[in-house]
Amino acid sequence: MNDLVVRARSKKLKADEVQGGTFTITNPGGWGSITSNPIINQPQVAILGIGAAVKRPVVVDDMIAIRPMMMMSLTFDHRVIDGEGGSKYLATLKEIIESYSATPF
Repeated sequence: MNDLVVRARSKKLKADEVQGGTFTITNPGGWGSITSNPIINQPQVAILGIGAAVKRPVVVDDMIAIRPMMMMSLTFDHRVIDGEGGSKYLATLKEIIESYSATPF
């Protein structure tokens, strides 16, 4: 895995090493982008774009609080995934991230 990461970052992957995927995750947030609209690379089915986590005012228990917020976008091929399935995927991912606890079990 480390070898792939190093070669990907240095743009030394071979064409056959980046083909045949079905789902991609891209992280423009690592460069400070808050949101993006990634485009799928056919024949892939979907791509998840993850933006930077930034502090924003939000309503928590009817009070305004400052919380880290992160935008995510999901682009998908409607011939494979319908809008409901894509939306449910994002809602489930949101729930998992929001309920994450770093404390051990």
